[in-house]
Amino acid sequence: MSEQLQRIVIVGGGAGGLELATRLGHSLGRKKLAQIILIDAVLTHVWKPLLHEVATGAMDAEANAVNFRAHARLHGFEFQLGRMHTLEREQRQVLLEAIVDEQGQQVVAERAISYDTLVIAVGSTANDFGTPGAQQHCLFLDSLQQARRFHRLLLNAFLHINYDPIGSHDGKLRIAIIGAGATGVELAAELRQSSQLLPIYGMQRINPEDVEITLIEAAERILPALSERLSAAAQRELERLGIRLALGQPVAAVQADGLLLKDGQHLAADIRVWAAGIKAPEFLTRLDGLATNKINQLIVNQDLSCPDDANIFAFGDCASCPQPGSDKPVPPRAQAAHQQATTLALSVRQRLQGGSARPYLYQDYGSLISFSRYSSVGSLMGKLAGKSLFIEGRLARLVYLSLYRMHQLALHGALRTGLIWLSDRINKVLGPRLKLH
Repeated sequence: MSEQLQRIVIVGGGAGGLELATRLGHSLGRKKLAQIILIDAVLTHVWKPLLHEVATGAMDAEANAVNFRAHARLHGFEFQLGRMHTLEREQRQVLLEAIVDEQGQQVVAERAISYDTLVIAVGSTANDFGTPGAQQHCLFLDSLQQARRFHRLLLNAFLHINYDPIGSHDGKLRIAIIGAGATGVELAAELRQSSQLLPIYGMQRINPEDVEITLIEAAERILPALSERLSAAAQRELERLGIRLALGQPVAAVQADGLLLKDGQHLAADIRVWAAGIKAPEFLTRLDGLATNKINQLIVNQDLSCPDDANIFAFGDCASCPQPGSDKPVPPRAQAAHQQATTLALSVRQRLQGGSARPYLYQDYGSLISFSRYSSVGSLMGKLAGKSLFIEGRLARLVYLSLYRMHQLALHGALRTGLIWLSDRINKVLGPRLKLH
């Protein structure tokens, strides 16, 4: 019976892809109205806006990860482990790379997954703009694996300056973050929090001032994509935390011991993190003729379908979606992916009933920036009659924390999300405030 069902394949289990698979699993998969298949290259999902917390030890990824196989079983869809590398549009097949183990031995051969409707939601990666040395000498935060690697290196660096201060640049740890967008700003605040917590857990030789954090931004202000008022409030908070800012300073090259800025200045840095810009995965440019832009995003219509193939949709950071009355596409933000997943769930159901896909209209509900446990700032409701509601402090912090709960609510429903929240509260009381391993 399942072979006769329409097969809807979703590639990418990020926030948008997993939410879409969950919605379609509930409305179609459980009722045997369609077969829903989610494909991802890893076995677990962690909300990408929280990867900087994994990197600094503020969040335990194991406690917050969603296992794709277990989630699929509970929510009416099927999960396939694999990494897409191309597709055959005429045969309607997604081609997956072979799966190999740590020793390079093949576990599963290259295979093809057939589809009637294909949805691509593979997200984005940081864009180093071809900066010399960036790939060799920078850390990135595009995946859980990279966040865990960052965490290990950070703990080792803290250990080194705690037990061998003389051999550690006069006992200082210098961290440079390239890019003062939301990720860079929030990462800087979380790193300051980590430096202040470590002495509590036995590293008494580390003083917060020994950890020098510098945020480098090519634009003249931090958070250049957001309002000037929000940018100014965020800058005041960073300066209060002792985080150095280098604004209007493009990075010309990344070196093993620091950064070379465009004006010729050398900035020493033991740890270098690239958090500037985004681009979609490069393999999207080889998808059997589907159109892409200069940052590899698939070009889609307002209903999120590809102009070259009405049976293929793309959304989230990997897609460039136009909006009426604007010369700019939908911004690559978590709230956009959430909204697009909701729209696509309706579109897929309507298409199965002989209807057409629904146009997507982006709704800006504002922006929030978190400074770890210190504070938050943001604007709510986007632009309403030319204005936005600016919030900061405890209220902004509560609203920021609610964003993740809304994502969990979309995945798990009210009861399970409530239990997860209760478990998190218990773990915060019983466990350390910083992940130390």
